[in-house]
Amino acid sequence: MNKIKLITLQSAKELGKKVEKHLKEKSIKLEESRFSNGEGKVTIKGNIKGEDIYLLADIGNYGLTYKLHEYLNHYSPDEHYEDIKRTISALSGASEKVTVIMPLLYESRQHKRKAKESSDCAIALQELIHLGVDKIITFDCHDPNISNAIPNTPFENIYPTDTILKEVKKEKLKDILVISPDLGASTRARYFAEKLQTNVGVFYKRRDLTKVINGKNPIIEHTYLGPSVKDKDIIVVDDMIASGSSMLEVGELLKKQGARKIIFIATFSLFTEGIEKFEENYKNHTFDKLYTTNLSFIENKYQKDWLEIVDCSKDIALAIKNSHNAK
Repeated sequence: MNKIKLITLQSAKELGKKVEKHLKEKSIKLEESRFSNGEGKVTIKGNIKGEDIYLLADIGNYGLTYKLHEYLNHYSPDEHYEDIKRTISALSGASEKVTVIMPLLYESRQHKRKAKESSDCAIALQELIHLGVDKIITFDCHDPNISNAIPNTPFENIYPTDTILKEVKKEKLKDILVISPDLGASTRARYFAEKLQTNVGVFYKRRDLTKVINGKNPIIEHTYLGPSVKDKDIIVVDDMIASGSSMLEVGELLKKQGARKIIFIATFSLFTEGIEKFEENYKNHTFDKLYTTNLSFIENKYQKDWLEIVDCSKDIALAIKNSHNAK
């Protein structure tokens, strides 16, 4: 059987080191460089001939920077995605099999079309397959149905639910109720509820369909549907926090309805507008803790008492081993 060869892009460097320890396998050395006009280049330094390659990248790592003319530029998901493609092209077909691991799937929020919108996630997946990728592994995909874009290629969507719940259970919660912040996350919330053997509730987001702000219709109000939250410990579950305003508004409404303790869970916490709102709401007792994962970049300065970052590197290593042994 071919050996597992892990290639970790700079975007996932810290996560990759932890995956290496579980695999007991060092990553192949990779040199990523940029020309002064912003164009990139990738050079593979190790031997990959005839081996199975697992390529790990974090398209959400905005902490990386490079010099663009006289400006300091932060990496965007687009640039990370291009580096994934560069790495695949650098393999030059020498490897036996190529698996791309993107815990945060590129363009996953643009997973379907409305009217004359772009089909970004579908196009990206098809492009990777065209370049020679044999399998895609991702985590808690915004919409798993995006796999229909590549029907003949294995697409593995892993939920880190058990890993997160293992840490959440240390809170010693009682009279638990799992809440979905919107209808789209209801299936995920139900899965958590089944694991905890408890009930589930959901919020309905009423939006102003006449306006579009930052690519979305603004929320007019949240309407709660489900069992009473009074004197219960609440777990609010979603796949992703962007600005976090919607999650925090749900927390405020739950507190007003008499919830005792509120725990937020989100696989990816992007904090696109910083954490000031979370700090303020935590001090005002709107929520008690936010559990998230290290599957995408979180700045060191965001290490707070209310933020619990769950290590999911073992989940990635297990996914690699299972995929490799399934051949």
